Amino acid sequence: MDMTSLPTPVANADSTVYWNAARERRLVIRKCKACSQFHFMPRHLCPVCWSDDLEWVDSKGTGTVHSFTVVRRAPLANFATRVPYVVALIDLDEGPRMVTNIVGEDALSVRIGDPVSVEFEERGEGAMLPQFRRATTAGEAKP
Repeated sequence: MDMTSLPTPVANADSTVYWNAARERRLVIRKCKACSQFHFMPRHLCPVCWSDDLEWVDSKGTGTVHSFTVVRRAPLANFATRVPYVVALIDLDEGPRMVTNIVGEDALSVRIGDPVSVEFEERGEGAMLPQFRRATTAGEAKP
């Protein structure tokens, strides 16, 4: 499938660093320097203590499936060739939870608690989208 026909990420002032790191195949998250909490989605204030003293840190890119759903009906024509596909909540090993897709030949076999690891999907013009693949052990993708 031609991934470039899918929507590309739109960066804003809070997420530009995140999307630029994704172009380098790095998953980054925010860490609050005031309370030391990690968080995701990119934002300009810590959702725990409301500090604006934040830094970007590299995530290990591993985690576990918290919950998921299987999309069987495309929300837009661009996604019609992808159905069925898995949308999941991933608990990153650093603590934050993020929404993403589970990809790979065994994606539809996903279960809550499965270990996953990040990979990046090209979305045209150099844009990369973090996606996750089921793993046999954290960080080791299933064949």
